[in-house]
Amino acid sequence: MQTVLVTGSAGFIGHSVCRRFLADGFRVIGLDAMTDYYEVALKERRQAMLLQSPHFTAINDKVETPGLLMDLFARERPDFVIHLAAQAGVRYSIENPRSYLESNIVGTFELLEAARAYPPQHMLLASTSSAYGANTAMPYRETDRADFQMSFYAATKKSTENMAHSYAHLFGLPVTMFRFFTVYGPWGRPDMALFKFTKAILEDRPIDVYNHGDMKRDFTYIDDLVEGIRLLTTEAIPERPEDGQVPEGESLSPVAPWRVVNIGNSEAVQLTDFIAAIEAATGRRAERNLMPMQAGDVPATWADADLLYTLTGYRPKTSVPEGVAAFVRWYRDYYGV
Repeated sequence: MQTVLVTGSAGFIGHSVCRRFLADGFRVIGLDAMTDYYEVALKERRQAMLLQSPHFTAINDKVETPGLLMDLFARERPDFVIHLAAQAGVRYSIENPRSYLESNIVGTFELLEAARAYPPQHMLLASTSSAYGANTAMPYRETDRADFQMSFYAATKKSTENMAHSYAHLFGLPVTMFRFFTVYGPWGRPDMALFKFTKAILEDRPIDVYNHGDMKRDFTYIDDLVEGIRLLTTEAIPERPEDGQVPEGESLSPVAPWRVVNIGNSEAVQLTDFIAAIEAATGRRAERNLMPMQAGDVPATWADADLLYTLTGYRPKTSVPEGVAAFVRWYRDYYGV
C-alpha cells in the first residue's frame, strides 16, 4: 500500500483529495492546522469523515512548524505528496499578510527541505490562477509569463512555484505545480462566493456583487479538480529533458523535473450567469447589491487546459448549473434549510 501525504487535509479541496486516494486504495496521512480562518466545525466534520477509514491518519499541526515535516517524512516516507495547506483568500491577504508569509512561504520551505532529505516519487504543490495576475490575454496558458501578481496571496503562491523549481533543479525532485481556477462544490469554503450567495439568498438577504457583476470566472467543480490531481499524481510524473529541449505547448522546465499545469473548466462564465444558476437551484431571486471591484481582484480568469488533457487524457466536464445544484443540495442538507 503506497502512502500519500496530503497537507491541508481538512480543507475543502484537501478533504476531497483524501477521500479519492483512500477510495483508490492508498494509505493517506493528512496534516492540517485546523485554523479559525473560517468555521472550525466544518473542518472537524470533514476530518471526522476521513477518520472513518482505517487507512487515514490525521495530524493537527502547522506546516510551518520547524522540524515537523522533516520528522514526518523520516517516519512515514511518503511515496507521493500533495501540498494544499496554505492561507487562502485574496482579500484577507491585504488585512493579514504575515499569515500568508508563514503558511505559504515558510510552510512550503519546510516541505521542500523534508522532501530533499527523504525524496518522494512525486510532489504536487497547489498554486492558483491568481498567479497569472495582470495578464489580459486569455485563455491563460502555462507557457504565458506570469510576472505581475495583483495580491500578496498570489505573490506568495507564485513564489512557491519558483522555490519548488529551484529544489527540483538542485536535487532532482519531481514537482508538478497545479494552478486551479475558482473551485466550487459541496463542502466548500464559507468565504467563497457560492457559499456566501447561497446563504444570503436562502436567508432573504442581499448579495454583494463586485465590479457591478462585470466579472468572469472559470468555475471548476471540485470532483473535476480532484480527478485531475489524481491522474497527474501517478500518470504524469515530470522528468528533466536530457537535451534541455521542451516540446511546444509543454510547461516542463528545461533544467528540472518540474512543470506547471492548469486545472480548469476551460470556460469563462459571467458572474451574473453564475448567480442565475444559484437562483435556479434555490428557487429564489437574489437581491443584488452592486459594488465596485475589490482591491487585488481581477476581472476575469479562463484556463487553457489542453496540457492537462495531453498528460492525462482528461478534461473537466461539470457544467455550472449541474455543479451549483449539487452544492445547494449539500448546503440545504448540511444546515437543514
